[in-house]
This record gives sequence, C-alpha cells and structure tokens, in this order.
Amino acid sequence: MPGLDSIPTELWIAGVLALYMAWAIGANDVANAMGTSVGSGALTIRHAIVVAALLEFLGAFLAGGHVTDTVRKGMIDMDLVSQDQLICGMLAALASAATLLMGATWLGLPVSTTHSIVGAIVGFGAVGIGMNVVNWPKVGQIVVSWLSSPLLAGVIAFGIFQFTRKMILDRSKPLEQVRKLGPYFFFFVFFVIGLVTLFKGLKNLNLDLNLPEALLGSALLGLLGAGLGAFFISRVGTKESDGKHRFDQVERVFVVLQILTACAVAFAHGSNDVANSIGPLAAIASAVSGNELASKAPVAPWMLAIGGVGIVVGLATWGYRVMETVGKRITELTPSRGFAAELAAATTIVLASRLGIPVSTTHTLVGAVLGVGLARGIGAIDLRVVGSIIASWVATLPIAAGLSVFFYYFFKGLLTP
Repeated sequence: MPGLDSIPTELWIAGVLALYMAWAIGANDVANAMGTSVGSGALTIRHAIVVAALLEFLGAFLAGGHVTDTVRKGMIDMDLVSQDQLICGMLAALASAATLLMGATWLGLPVSTTHSIVGAIVGFGAVGIGMNVVNWPKVGQIVVSWLSSPLLAGVIAFGIFQFTRKMILDRSKPLEQVRKLGPYFFFFVFFVIGLVTLFKGLKNLNLDLNLPEALLGSALLGLLGAGLGAFFISRVGTKESDGKHRFDQVERVFVVLQILTACAVAFAHGSNDVANSIGPLAAIASAVSGNELASKAPVAPWMLAIGGVGIVVGLATWGYRVMETVGKRITELTPSRGFAAELAAATTIVLASRLGIPVSTTHTLVGAVLGVGLARGIGAIDLRVVGSIIASWVATLPIAAGLSVFFYYFFKGLLTP
C-alpha cells in the first residue's frame, strides 16, 4: 500500500467506502450462507458467525483474485467514460449500494449485493454520462435472473427433500435407512463441494481445469466424503427411537451434511462477491495512478484484506438480522430440510457457473428454502414474509440507481475543481 501521506483523497474515500460496502455485504449477503444452519438448529448464531467469518475471509483473501472487474458484469462501456467520471461513478456506486444494503439489513430483508452494485453503476452511467454507455442487454439478463435463480434452486430443493423424505424420513425404520444411504449423501455433498470450489470458489486463481478434470477431482473428493460419512454414521447409535425423538439420530447426520454444504457456499461467496466492494476500489486506484481505463484492474493484497475484514465485521454485527429471516421466518427448518436447501443452492451455483447464467446467491438460497417449504404444502410458508422479500428484490435496481445518481453528483461537486 502506498505511503499514507501520499495517498490521494479519492483513494482515501474509496478505501473507506469499500470497507463500508464489504461490511454491508457481510451483514446481508453472507448471512444467507449460514441462515438455514441457524434456523434448523445445526449451528448457533455465534458458531455460524465464527464459521462463516473464517471461510468468507479465506475465500476473499486467498481466492479473491489478483485481477477484478472494474465495472461489475461489464455494465458500462469503458471507452465512453473519462477518468473523472469513472472515479466519481465508482465512489457513487459503493456509497449507494452499501446504503441500500444497510437499509435492507435493518429490515431483515435478504437482497442481492451484486444487483445493488449493478443498479448503482447503471444509475450513474445512464444519468451522469449517457444512456448509450449502459450495456442494456446485461441489465435484461439481471432481470431474468430474478426468476431463474430462485426457480431453479426451488425445484432442486423440492426434489432433494422429497427424495430424502420418501427414502428415509417416511420409512418405518428411518435410522436404518440413513445408515444405508448416508454414505451416498456424503458422496454427493463432497462432489458438489468440489465443483462449487473449482467452478466458483477458485476460478479467480485461474486453475484452468477443464470439465473432465474438474469432475474427476470432485468424484475423488466425493469418494473421500463417502468414506468419512460411513465412519461418522457408524458412530451413530443403531437403536431406533420412538415418539417425538424418532428422528433425532437421523437429523444428526443431516446436521453434518448441512454444515459442510454451507461452508462451501460461504467460501465460494467470499471469493466472488468480495469483488462487489473491491472492484470499484481497484478501478479508482488504477485511475488515480494514471493508468489507462480498462474493464479489468489489478488487485493489491491490502484491497482483499479490506474486503475480507469488512465482510467479517458486517456478519458479526448485523448478520443475525438476515439469518433470522432466511432461517426462521420463511418456513420452519430442520437439519434435513436445511440440508436440502443448502445442497440445492450449491448445485444451482455449480450449474449456473458452467452455463453462464447470471444468478444471485441470495435469490438462490431463498428460492431453495421456498422449495423445501412447498414440499410440505403452501401452508408451511409465511407468504407475507415472502412477498416482502420479492418486493425488495424488484426494488433493488431502481433504488440503487436513484441513490447512485445523487451520490455521483455529490462526489462530482466535491472532487471536481
């Protein structure tokens, strides 16, 4: 990091706003990864914060990438933007997206941080520079993802839970069934964890594995998981319980599966969504250094540290608000239901990454929880809470855009002679 006395004012402001944005990401988005684990009782809030904080920070710092998008998802044409416009615009994007996320977190509403920063960039680009600078087809893809993310995850979660219920929970001897099928569950979970990590969590390290290599590596990890699962399940008692405690031992197996899957989602999220806070920071750092404006910019370790620390602090301070909504207010979760939701979310992330479909981690997890709830009937879902969440999704882009216009002209007046 440059000497403190030589840091330009723009970079000071950008660093503070990037930390603010990372804090907002931790408070809202990161809570999604652990919300189902808390709601099902697999983890306490304190333990969830510790686990998620560790994995999110490691994902952000170790796999956050040495080069990042300066403008998320190629939303504006860099050839049409001047250096002053870029600096003011990126500052506005950070300030507006973080402010929107702070408000949503206060209300306990899970919204997409990527959509927040994209909406902010569209706002300052369209109003501050010109409508032609915005990549409108990309905006259309974002809108489509409002439906594709939760729908795909919901369908997969519905299927996973129905399979679990039919093959294990509804059987006369559920413990015997989980002892038979448990290793296969562990295999699939570790297989998906491998794909999530390779396709999403480590893509910034440019490992350049092709699909067969990734599948082979994940399959080997799956075999390891099956072995560990068989060992763990062998330590679970063999005596079937009766009454209200009938599923206690069975759910212990799903507790482990759910936590493992949640950890994979948290690591992948940290490695990718940290760019929502440090991408604009990298763009500003590159611009004030006099470098040519480009769609990619180098990322220094101190930037990744700002992103990682901000995410951890946000999760630890306000993360419980969104955790409660995702884990408890949408539908009642048990470890087996939470496992189905987490595995569905991870599977959706893998499929979307390979197919190039823009998805939101937030929308994916909420859709997966809805799918699990629907497997038990529409009465198992709090439709009022779901309605509020969907309304917040629709409002994210326009609110972020409006705030960004305000902040763009504020910073333009503050920094431009």
